[in-house]
Amino acid sequence: MSAADVRPRFVLAANQGELGGGEVMLLATAQVLQRFGLDVSVIAPARPALVVEAAAARGLPTIPLPGATRRGYLAALARWRLRHPAVPLWCHGLAPALATAGIGPRLVHLHQLPRRWHRRAAALASWRAARVLVPSHHVAARVPGAEVLENWTAEVPFAPSRRAPGTPFTVGFLGRLTRDKGVDVLARAMAHVAAEHEVRLLLAGETRFGRPDEAAALEAALRDVEGITERPGWMARDAFFAAVDLAVFPSSAPESFGLVAAEAMAAGVPFVISDAGALPEVAGPDHPWVARHGEAEDLARVLARALEELRQGDEQRAHRARERWQREYSPQAGEARVARMLSGLAAPAHGERRGDR
Repeated sequence: MSAADVRPRFVLAANQGELGGGEVMLLATAQVLQRFGLDVSVIAPARPALVVEAAAARGLPTIPLPGATRRGYLAALARWRLRHPAVPLWCHGLAPALATAGIGPRLVHLHQLPRRWHRRAAALASWRAARVLVPSHHVAARVPGAEVLENWTAEVPFAPSRRAPGTPFTVGFLGRLTRDKGVDVLARAMAHVAAEHEVRLLLAGETRFGRPDEAAALEAALRDVEGITERPGWMARDAFFAAVDLAVFPSSAPESFGLVAAEAMAAGVPFVISDAGALPEVAGPDHPWVARHGEAEDLARVLARALEELRQGDEQRAHRARERWQREYSPQAGEARVARMLSGLAAPAHGERRGDR
């Protein structure tokens, strides 16, 4: 084995085989590390294989681990770690961090705010970690010892809304259609707005209800606005932004970050947010349209004000938003943050090749 065969290595461990927000950031991080010249691999469940397939599509080497259940995957991850304790491991999520707690050099990256019993699990999972990373100051204030590494987006084309004069405003939501995301609050707010303004509501996303009673409550709220509502299912981000005049992200539960708000900022699409969790942090202190979370009347007030202001034009706000995105949440900004974080760490261990698994 020549010196050229050995490069600093990092392995990134996924929380699950499905592609959620944390897994999207894992893939983005892996690509950044690869651009830095590191030998990068991605560990994820063999089934479901969405993370493995997405990593392979990006040219990232993968280590699929067996396990018909989540517990089986984490047991396989723990066994892998015991065989390779010297490899720097970046654990994306609480589960892989817990499965490898205390073993070898690790970064623990918590993409969600730990709640209830997860707080104790997070403390154990972080034992002997070189860094505990979280996506926002909102989360860092609630996770002792955490360091902020804000998320970033992929490239997003700048395409501000261009509503034809005299046509209804399309207000749009993209995400999981749940009460945590504030969809029931949005429905009640839109009923108020529609009484005074000519509007349409575009609900783009998947319905994932936790309980039958929650599903019933959400559907009841949506019945009040069914005459103005379109529900196309999931939409690609760029198609959604092209279809709306005003986006709204009215989460009722605290958000750990707010990636879709950052994407709207990049696109120059105007958007209303709630004050849940890190959403105001992402949008910035000068964002004009912030409603109190869980309050339909306040959301209706903010939506109506946004519509009135948009009638006067949005060019300056759109360009300021794009500039903030470029500075804070663009791929270049994310890469610079990762570089700064890594500069404070010892160089990843040398000596293992990809074949040494």
